[in-house]
Amino acid sequence: MFKNSIPLGLRGAILESDKVKTYLKFVEDYFKGSSKAHASSLMLKILTLKYDGSSGVREHIMKMSDMANKLKTLEMEVYDNFLVHFIMTSLPAQFDAFKINYNAQKDKWKMSELIAVCQQEEDCLKLAQPEVVHLTTTANSKKRKGNNSNKTGNKGLMS
Repeated sequence: MFKNSIPLGLRGAILESDKVKTYLKFVEDYFKGSSKAHASSLMLKILTLKYDGSSGVREHIMKMSDMANKLKTLEMEVYDNFLVHFIMTSLPAQFDAFKINYNAQKDKWKMSELIAVCQQEEDCLKLAQPEVVHLTTTANSKKRKGNNSNKTGNKGLMS
């Protein structure tokens, strides 16, 4: 009866058994293997993730925190102090002065403090960046080859 509550895609991958305890053991064993692969995937992502500026720094930190929380549920705890340092190393060169300042302090930040201070630093960095305008010009139209504005062919189009 309880097998009907398991999606068909999973039911086919789990060995059959008439005993509930045995069947649940098969289910557990199936998910242990996939949880190891999931943990490896999460570890790779958290190790290689760098802040690229496409979203806000708050979203970047929350993404890394979410991955760490998922690892905790897979019995691979990532301690907050380690995560704070790891997040700091994932920030780009624009945050170097900020990172030096953090490393010079005796206090350790909690995740909530890190988010608030990084958000503030990102806002300051955005204000400090000058707006850039790219100006493009074209050559004088009389000097360009193929300029037919004075020929009679164009006048015929107007009449």
